[in-house]
Amino acid sequence: MSRFSRRREIIIALSSAPLLATGAARAQAPSVPEAGVDFNVLPNPQPTDSASRVEVLDFFWYGCPHCYAFLPDLESWHKRLPADVDYRHVAVDFGDPNREPHTRIFYALQALNLVEALHVKVFDAFHVKHLRLNDRDSIADFMVANGIARDKWLGTYDSFSVAGSVKKARITCQNYTIDGTPTIAVDGRYLTSPSIEHTHTFAGTLGTMSYLVDRARQEHAHHKS
Repeated sequence: MSRFSRRREIIIALSSAPLLATGAARAQAPSVPEAGVDFNVLPNPQPTDSASRVEVLDFFWYGCPHCYAFLPDLESWHKRLPADVDYRHVAVDFGDPNREPHTRIFYALQALNLVEALHVKVFDAFHVKHLRLNDRDSIADFMVANGIARDKWLGTYDSFSVAGSVKKARITCQNYTIDGTPTIAVDGRYLTSPSIEHTHTFAGTLGTMSYLVDRARQEHAHHKS
């Protein structure tokens, strides 16, 4: 059994989330995802970083059990995206001061170019090791245990640039009307999640995500022609 498979069993058992795909749900799924059923269309489309590339945003919170349960599939899915698709994480704290340290963790890792190395490990710390990581000292201890010098970590964690990234993430969440995690945004126009997609399954959500990416790529190609 893979490490991700063990993670999934642990967190699904803990959260009792009704998000596992069933054969009946898949059998009843429509062949083409529908707006208002499997995804929502933003009434106010948001600007993306590049007009020529499709942008996918993963809105998450490290403490979210559903984000953790979805993580193995999501990590695998985004690694298979076409070269013209940009995938980015957006940490969500809804302006809650108790969650802000978790958002700072992500943007400090991003500033240090360590997201790929430690993103999953931070999730594991929450959901397997039951570390709360809600104050700078305990967070620094965790990072030191993972090979980052304490002064280097704290200097980045406390920096103006990370504070700016936290503020920008909050504005992005507000503009996208994010009210829960995990939520996936595609090309500044479409939102889907296991709570939106009609089967409420990871498999169904991944199918809708792939459909939206293909749809956005076709729309980009049409505009170029």
